[in-house]
Amino acid sequence: MRPLIDRRAFLSLAGSAAVTLGVAGCTSSRSVEESFTNRRPNVLVLFTDDQRADTIGALGNHRIITPNMDRLVECGVSFTNAYVMGSIHGAVCMPSRAMLLTGRHYFNLPRSVTMTWDVPHEQRGACSDVTLPELYQQAGYETFVTGKWHNGAPLLARGFTNGDAIFFGGMCDHLSVPIQTFDPTGRYHVDRRYNSETFSSELFSDAAIEFLESRTDERPFFLYLSYTAPHDPRMAPEEFAALYPPESIELPANYMDEHPYLIGDLDVRDEKLAPLPRSAAIIREHIAAYYAMITHLDVHIGRVLDALEATGEADNTIIVLAGDNGLAVGQHGLLGKQNIYEHSAGVPLVMSGPGIPHGEVREGLCYIHDIFPTLCELSGLPTPASVEAKSLTPLMQNTTGEIRDSILLSYSTGPIRKSEGNSHQPDGILRGVRQGRWKLIKSSCRGSINTRLYNLDTDPCELQDLSDHPAHRAQTLHLEKLLQEWMVRTGDPVDPRWLGLEVAE
Repeated sequence: MRPLIDRRAFLSLAGSAAVTLGVAGCTSSRSVEESFTNRRPNVLVLFTDDQRADTIGALGNHRIITPNMDRLVECGVSFTNAYVMGSIHGAVCMPSRAMLLTGRHYFNLPRSVTMTWDVPHEQRGACSDVTLPELYQQAGYETFVTGKWHNGAPLLARGFTNGDAIFFGGMCDHLSVPIQTFDPTGRYHVDRRYNSETFSSELFSDAAIEFLESRTDERPFFLYLSYTAPHDPRMAPEEFAALYPPESIELPANYMDEHPYLIGDLDVRDEKLAPLPRSAAIIREHIAAYYAMITHLDVHIGRVLDALEATGEADNTIIVLAGDNGLAVGQHGLLGKQNIYEHSAGVPLVMSGPGIPHGEVREGLCYIHDIFPTLCELSGLPTPASVEAKSLTPLMQNTTGEIRDSILLSYSTGPIRKSEGNSHQPDGILRGVRQGRWKLIKSSCRGSINTRLYNLDTDPCELQDLSDHPAHRAQTLHLEKLLQEWMVRTGDPVDPRWLGLEVAE
């Protein structure tokens, strides 16, 4: 049953941004080659923070109001099996964003861009690979950044020609965002920060809209708009919170009051946002607040899309809507994203623009960092040799195609170093692999190794473990071998034996 939401009140509140569906925001379906006739396409990246893959109305969640994200779904291709590969620590957004910016698996990236608290300030953002905005800048694009940037000031300075309202942290009060103006020298210091009383989603959208409306540069643009919503603190304006009364919220099918066994990082900050055991009432409150944040974010995304439309550039703009990672919000007894269940590893990914079909869904397995080579191909730019991801364009053009047969998912509670004779096994390792309908999760925590096998076709909520079922023993062994192959191929520093995997000598 759908919750009692006053949609008329929402439409009145959201104004034209929420009701401009239909044609507005839909770009031309002409081919990539045709888009190069006059100049290369613009690029608009809308990157959200902690948004789960199943929080877009047009993709099946009828309990949430997202008319502007829906409008992108109607105008483009939605990748419904997109994932973040993983993280070495609780701030999953840091390696996630580093992977997007470089197109590389996070195992092969320097710590200076995947984590910052144990890296000297002057080294943060050090990376020899060509980043996505840097590539566009070198190709003659005007590059603009606003919003969350979690991978070091030097990396930002290398990639962008302009920007405003830049947030270098990981999370903050949405009504008091410590932002900085763009400094072409790249010298960002604490004393340059100031606070704003404008809600973060509005603040960053305002900066993007100002850029779109005031630009006189005839070059194509690359606009990176990175939101901090719907990351906690979940504090949507009251009129949006009122759209989701907690008592109207339906609990997820895999709601639990606590996780049934030791897994990953159960002591991380995210998991302390609500007491254990998780009561149904508390989880309803969290989901309601989460949905309210997303609906509020959606309105401001609509404002940006309307501003783009008003410039006359929409038909020549590739738009990417993506999230950096998912979030449990009560599923499996968890609140955060420090796990590799579908709700936390899965991310929203929608692309629209020249050469991209309208209103279509693709189920092929892909990663968030596949965005890098995809944009290169759609923009007619060479993909750097350092990129390890794969272009999604074959998926876009083929409803039954795939670019990879399986994917690796991972999480560790801390950095792991390879060294000669290193036998130290860190506490809290999660590794998983998905192939077709099957998903295997292996965990090592406090000396206990746990194996889970799920059939996602019949059990999308990952509730029924089949690993000990005799009929599925061969499938478990096959995926364990595949997992080990993935770990070796991607440079995973975890010793497979720590997960009980047999290693051929």
